[in-house]
Amino acid sequence: MSSFDHPALIQNISKSMATLRKSQTEAMQGFGQLAKSAMASGAVSEKHKELMALAIGITQHCSGCIGFHVKALHRLACTRAEFEEMLAVCVYMGGGPALMYAAEAIAAWDAMDPAQA
Repeated sequence: MSSFDHPALIQNISKSMATLRKSQTEAMQGFGQLAKSAMASGAVSEKHKELMALAIGITQHCSGCIGFHVKALHRLACTRAEFEEMLAVCVYMGGGPALMYAAEAIAAWDAMDPAQA
């Protein structure tokens, strides 16, 4: 099981990124605008884009990505069934390593589940 505290991890990452936001203002604003534009609902809904982003985070082995995108999926009312089907695709495409990060994503999902609070 994952040893990450994903709520704390994303809080720490956000805090650490404050340094870059101050020293690299233009680059960080550009990245923020790219994220906003890429994730906006259009032909593909914001929720489906977040599912894709989480799948990429899992297959790229990014714990921070898992935390941020699981949090967004909860905000977007993603169901557990949608989440778990996406995890199955991750494992299909990424094999054993993706399975390990899928397990981490489940732990993050459970830790951030508003129904559990």
